[in-house]
Amino acid sequence: MTSRLLYLLLLTPIFVGCHRTDPRLAKAYRFNKNGWIYVHLEGTPGDIGYQHGYLLADEIDTNLKVTDKFMAHDSGKDWAFYRDAAKSFLWPRVDAEYKEEIQGIVEGLKAKGKNYDVYDIVALNANIELESYYVPSLANRTKPGSDLNKAPGNCSAFVATGSYTTDGKIVIGHNNWTSYIQGERWNVVADIVPEKGNHIFMDMMPGFIHSGDDFAINSGGLVITETTITQFNGFDTGAVAEFVRARKAEQYANTVDDFVKIMSTGNNGGYANDWLVGDINNNEIARVELGLKHVQVWRTKDGVYVGSNFASDSAVIKDETNFNPNDTTNSPNTRKKRWEAITAEYKGKINDSTGRVMEGDNLNAYTHSAEATRCVIAGSVDTDPKGCPEWNWAPYYPGGTVQAKITTADMAKKFQFWAHMGNPSGKDFLVDPFLKAHPEYSWEKPYLVDMKAQPWTLFTAGDTQ
Repeated sequence: MTSRLLYLLLLTPIFVGCHRTDPRLAKAYRFNKNGWIYVHLEGTPGDIGYQHGYLLADEIDTNLKVTDKFMAHDSGKDWAFYRDAAKSFLWPRVDAEYKEEIQGIVEGLKAKGKNYDVYDIVALNANIELESYYVPSLANRTKPGSDLNKAPGNCSAFVATGSYTTDGKIVIGHNNWTSYIQGERWNVVADIVPEKGNHIFMDMMPGFIHSGDDFAINSGGLVITETTITQFNGFDTGAVAEFVRARKAEQYANTVDDFVKIMSTGNNGGYANDWLVGDINNNEIARVELGLKHVQVWRTKDGVYVGSNFASDSAVIKDETNFNPNDTTNSPNTRKKRWEAITAEYKGKINDSTGRVMEGDNLNAYTHSAEATRCVIAGSVDTDPKGCPEWNWAPYYPGGTVQAKITTADMAKKFQFWAHMGNPSGKDFLVDPFLKAHPEYSWEKPYLVDMKAQPWTLFTAGDTQ
């Protein structure tokens, strides 16, 4: 018995690891830490995709099921509709390199018994631009104006340099606002080493080829993040998906000018953002307001740019949104006022430590009280009796800040950033008491899960645990 048990134990690692003998997996690995899944992906586009699909198969499978359920509920369109959009006008305009990577994801999934195809992965990557921009644009064809107030207003971010920071160098931070049912799964730290272009270190959702929320460092010297332009209108089915352009910029942009060119070329208007970009090679920061009709760029080597879903260019506001910049009750404007105050308060002191404090701030700039509402930097709509009408979130909607990241120029050179899973204010979200109080959201079962605030965690590219 002892000899047979020893024999079986010796055989077990060979059996369990049989798929890992695939040479495409030789340089890839994953580990879990404080609510995050770290993955290292390296090689050709096909290799990177296969590693991604294989290592994150269960998470991608769940993410697709969640996204299908969520989008069907909110838009009334089934997954077949979104797959058709992916096939008919998105996939033909995906760069060959990223087609290869997406096909690799599909092959990695199939190796783990998950049967999806490239159109599922494209629809997943483009889920925000399809539901919140494409679908309203279809409605607008038959009823002009019906696409107003659909684009989401997610995230709070800043980028600072010069006299605003402790060492005079760039600091950049971001927290992600989204529905909890999706945001709980925005928990991948991706270390991607492609055979061409820049090494990328970013957060992302399982199955994404881009960051998506967006927060990325690349070896060209750029640090990149964004916040959405709320209540934005417009979508061009004949242009290139935002997720393709974002990944391309993360991989191939080496300067602010590179970034603007890549993001502007073939712009489809989907997921329109105010991008905050820093070039650690020359200490320059920029705010790139990327509308469909208008693109505005602000740049400085001494200052701070903030984002909380407000547009700044008068042409963008007038021609491309129905956003009211003077409404002191809406989330974007109240957060903007708080950003202006807190960055002034910390001027000369902004670093990775104070940046984490700012991204977790919960003070309402108008009421001067600490709140768990839509009106603070680390917002929570699940505890807000008014919901978030700016982007059609009903009272007590289970959404808000789900995670945060921050890095500095010196950290970025080492491919490091701090990441926090859960609301960085320290607030937990617990499903059972929430659904007991708000049973109208029970349709999100079984995918809505507890989201507890984890500790800030330092990740470095090449980490193994």
